[in-house]
Amino acid sequence: MKERIAKYRIGQVVRHRHFPFRGVVFDVDPEFANTDEWWESIPEHMRPSKDQPFYHLLAENADTEYVAYVSEQNLEPDTSGEPVRHPQVEEMLAADGDGGWRVKSDRLQ
Repeated sequence: MKERIAKYRIGQVVRHRHFPFRGVVFDVDPEFANTDEWWESIPEHMRPSKDQPFYHLLAENADTEYVAYVSEQNLEPDTSGEPVRHPQVEEMLAADGDGGWRVKSDRLQ
């Protein structure tokens, strides 16, 4: 089994490379770990490889906030400096002072 090293960390703000949304990473799977139904719902010409990290995001676009599951190849760092408005971010994470987030100490136990 090949070792997987995630490019992005929990608390990092990232944006999708092709679609207009961004989010805060709150969990990482070393490779695809969702359902076959979810995988097959992606148009075949757009399906990313399963053998890469996949990120759980507290995501937002211009209209709404939601949870997204995105492959590493489809993400890039968000350098906008814009505040994150997703309502669950502050429930799960604490601001790190550098525009990102970190796991709250009470969640480490």
